[in-house]
Amino acid sequence: MKKFFMFLAVAGLMTFTANIASAQDDQAAPAATEEVAPAAEEPVTDLFAGSGEEVPLHQALKTKFIEGGAGFMSLVLICLILGLALAIERILYLSFSKTNTTKLLDKVEEALKNGGIEKAKEVCRNTRGPVASIFYQGLLRADQGVDVVEKTIVSYGSVQMSLMEKGLGWISLFIAIAPSLGFLGTVIGMIQAFDAIQAAGDISPNVVAGGMKVALITTVGGLIVAVILQLFYNYILSKIDTLTIDMEDASIRFVDTMVKYNK
Repeated sequence: MKKFFMFLAVAGLMTFTANIASAQDDQAAPAATEEVAPAAEEPVTDLFAGSGEEVPLHQALKTKFIEGGAGFMSLVLICLILGLALAIERILYLSFSKTNTTKLLDKVEEALKNGGIEKAKEVCRNTRGPVASIFYQGLLRADQGVDVVEKTIVSYGSVQMSLMEKGLGWISLFIAIAPSLGFLGTVIGMIQAFDAIQAAGDISPNVVAGGMKVALITTVGGLIVAVILQLFYNYILSKIDTLTIDMEDASIRFVDTMVKYNK
């Protein structure tokens, strides 16, 4: 809930800042118009459409996608879709893996006092998350001594770490592949531009600029995809680190609880 309110506060601050900037631009607009009035005879060209008309964002992106070449841009888009799908799946998995370890330990300790090992196992079975799974594996070997329980917790903690990191290799692969595909498309586009120059027999600025523009669009697309996936990747790593710290702390306290129970 605190994160939600923080998000609303940041969004409100950004909106307020944007309104102030817009008001300042409106105030400065008349003076700027008077200064550049003699040069207003030339039409203003749009960045994407090449005309004075405003173009919707999705239409501009579609135009750039087509200009960059459907082949390589489609591969870059596939990297983005697959990478986002894996990232969202990991975020959901890690979110559902979050457990109130203090509350769980209290329940396990109370169950051990009132109902013994079987009651504590039932508590762990009814609780989701890797911490409850680790506790359950330790309780399965409670009759073999605390040393065996501790070794079991350490071993099964490594298994849970592997489960949390599942799919991260694919995300990092897409982060590396996306800009590589963009650079490859750029190189091929440059080759096509030089072929066009050779066919024309003249280094025309229109031929060179057009070919380089198409070539560089793929690089921009690949870098954008890599940046987006990298942000998700680092966010997932931060959640894994948080869960790992909780697992280690809870495991130590669980071993202490088992020592008290055996005594």
